[in-house]
Amino acid sequence: MIKRLAVAVLAVALISGCGSRTGLKPQEGKALPMKPFTAGEPLTPDQLLKLDPQAQPNRSDEQLKKSEKRRDDKFDLPPPG
Repeated sequence: MIKRLAVAVLAVALISGCGSRTGLKPQEGKALPMKPFTAGEPLTPDQLLKLDPQAQPNRSDEQLKKSEKRRDDKFDLPPPG
């Protein structure tokens, strides 16, 4: 039991050390994507990785401010049969 735990801890430690800590750059022989037409200068890798608001929308946590009676729903019908 202890050996299995030790092996699991060692495996997690080895895997966690695999991350690269250097800046991003394109592969050899390849260039970054073309800059957008309206951009003044080419985008950096960090700017290319940033998601736009449509890809990652803000969360809406608006809660019900006051109790309101529901309107009748003409499509809320019982199941057939």
